[in-house]
Amino acid sequence: MLRCKPGEKFLVEATSDVRSRSAGLWLTLLLSAMVLLNYVDRGAVGIAAPKLKDELMLSAAAFGVVVSAFSWIYAPAQFAVGWLSDRFCVYRMIAAGLAVWALATFLTGFVNGFAMLVALRVLLGVGEGVAFPSASKIIARHVTAERRGLANSALAVSIAWGPALGIFAGGLILRYFGWRPIFISFGLITLLWIVPWLFVSKPQWRSYAHGSGKNVPVRLVMRNRTVWAMGIGHICNTYGFYFLLAWLPLFLVKVRHLSILEMTTMITAAYVVQGFGALFWGWYSDHLVKRGWDEGRLRKGLLSLYQLIYAVSILGIGLSVSAPAILAWLVFGALFSGIGGTNPYAIAQVYAGPEAAGTWVGVMNGVGNSSGIFGPVLTGLLIQQTGSYLSAFVVSAIIVGFGGIWWWVALPPVRRLELGWVDPQMRLAAT
Repeated sequence: MLRCKPGEKFLVEATSDVRSRSAGLWLTLLLSAMVLLNYVDRGAVGIAAPKLKDELMLSAAAFGVVVSAFSWIYAPAQFAVGWLSDRFCVYRMIAAGLAVWALATFLTGFVNGFAMLVALRVLLGVGEGVAFPSASKIIARHVTAERRGLANSALAVSIAWGPALGIFAGGLILRYFGWRPIFISFGLITLLWIVPWLFVSKPQWRSYAHGSGKNVPVRLVMRNRTVWAMGIGHICNTYGFYFLLAWLPLFLVKVRHLSILEMTTMITAAYVVQGFGALFWGWYSDHLVKRGWDEGRLRKGLLSLYQLIYAVSILGIGLSVSAPAILAWLVFGALFSGIGGTNPYAIAQVYAGPEAAGTWVGVMNGVGNSSGIFGPVLTGLLIQQTGSYLSAFVVSAIIVGFGGIWWWVALPPVRRLELGWVDPQMRLAAT
């Protein structure tokens, strides 16, 4: 058996550490690109809505069901995907999931009615369900604590710039070519991402073919109160996001009578600002942690601040009648919105650690994205029953604002939790 000479062990560990950091960098960049495409495709139905809704003769309530259909499977699938990402090759899972949602996006360009549109939205939810539990698993595995905020902010940037890119490109396509080419072109572009992913992630397949090898049973995660508390907070976080993503283009075009080009420019500008804000808040939070700030209190405080400000901005958008006022409220909320895409996942990675990060984020995301099931339907009914968007804006602001209080009071101190699990190898060594 080969043995290391004195000093060689340190050299091997140092080399391994450098390779791990390099892998973490490239994987994080590709995960960021994946999340960008995720939100480009997810939000395509919103940008297509001004023409899609009329051509398919959908009522406000029916369109709400179409938007909701994405989350019928997406939300509950998070529980299964989180569990699977801790036990199987997460890199292959991501490639398979992306192929499914790219196909669903592409085929949406050929729908001929309500039923087919709903079915493809469900399929989109199945494919996109792999994204966040798997990404959190990879970040927890490859990224060190002092870079956690920046790594998650890279994903948060994509949560903002995905809709920005989708709305900008989709709005131009909608204006000049109609709504169907939006889905056809988006689906084909998404599929191309698999090529660099296979190249970069392939070296990890052998090492993690069966997950991390140290898997926390899902029952131990699911019976922990903190993960459910985070899920409730995440409902309040995602409710406002889904509301604006799906309904804001319709509101601006149909109610405030902006042109498609004006609507496209305004919303794109807000999402671009949100992306830069996400980078800033990710960098700044890491900077403060390095200076000795308590990471848990900092990230909880930022989440509370963000949701309270976001609630005010949603209400401001709904009450404003002029384009400059709407844009001002959009940019105001966007400056802080990147916090919401960064800190829930960073906190989850601290609580769970690398062994359970996928399962934990799966449960949190599963609960949190249930807002995508009931939110669009509730919004559609409110608009249809009242004949106005104002009640929908008020309800959204209340739910988002409640989340600002919930994050601060409901979560225990943010530190690695003992989930009642013992590594079988440690148990064997102890005996």
